[in-house]
Amino acid sequence: MGGVSGAFLILPFQVSFLGFTSPAVSATNQLFNIVAIPSGVYRYIKEGRMVWPLTWAVIIGTLPGVLIGAILRIQYLPNPKNFKMFVGLVLLYIGCRLIKDLFKKKQSNGHQMSAEEQFRKVVKEYHESDQSDIASGQRRLPRIIVKKFNMSRIIYEFYGRTFDVNAMGIMLLSFSVGIIGGIYGIGGGAIIAPFFVSFFGLPVYTVAGAALMGTFVTSVVGVLFYQAIAPFYPEMAVAPDWALGFLFGMGGFAGMYCGARLQKYVPAKLIKLILVVCILFPAIKYILAFIR
Repeated sequence: MGGVSGAFLILPFQVSFLGFTSPAVSATNQLFNIVAIPSGVYRYIKEGRMVWPLTWAVIIGTLPGVLIGAILRIQYLPNPKNFKMFVGLVLLYIGCRLIKDLFKKKQSNGHQMSAEEQFRKVVKEYHESDQSDIASGQRRLPRIIVKKFNMSRIIYEFYGRTFDVNAMGIMLLSFSVGIIGGIYGIGGGAIIAPFFVSFFGLPVYTVAGAALMGTFVTSVVGVLFYQAIAPFYPEMAVAPDWALGFLFGMGGFAGMYCGARLQKYVPAKLIKLILVVCILFPAIKYILAFIR
């Protein structure tokens, strides 16, 4: 629902409960993304909530970062204790960004909030309308309209509001996120989605699809890269655990579809609050364990 695949929460489970701490856990996490994400992406595309220019900007920026991150994970963070500390810091950062956004005054970002509120109002009216009109296709939910896309600007319209973002800024941010995602084992959606909302001021309902699609593509590249370099590191487990990744992915597939379908009925603030609670618990646990 928040534009994240859930891989950033699956990893702490693997580390803490399954004792899976080798670099292979990062690759397995990305395999989870590959299996789980398509169902959610399908819903966003079907409902016209996929901002394709934003998606391509994320992919272009993230891909090289993910490859660099994979090398850094193997070379400098093979130790479980250090890796847990890294995971804790990443999660803590994500959580703090979301908390800041949660307590931001409504009028300070009224542009975004009004679009999100209008979206929920339109959805409510849509489902209260004549079901025969919906079934016949005479009444449909409005879709995102892309006004401009080049290497400098991305401009799109969302329920009567126009959003204008710096394309190069998106790519540079995505590159940095890709490095972190490659180390952690996520495509980067968990980090970049909150950034889109809090820093660029984009509505959560429009960034979720782009973040998920970007995560999917970069995860495919990440898994293939980890698998390809595994023979060069025979002393440690680097290749993904395919069976475990697919098992997690099948559960995520169903959850992703439901989340994408239910997102438009749930207030954006509640989505962010759920993410904060899920993020901060493992973050604090790992950081305290490292300090002790």
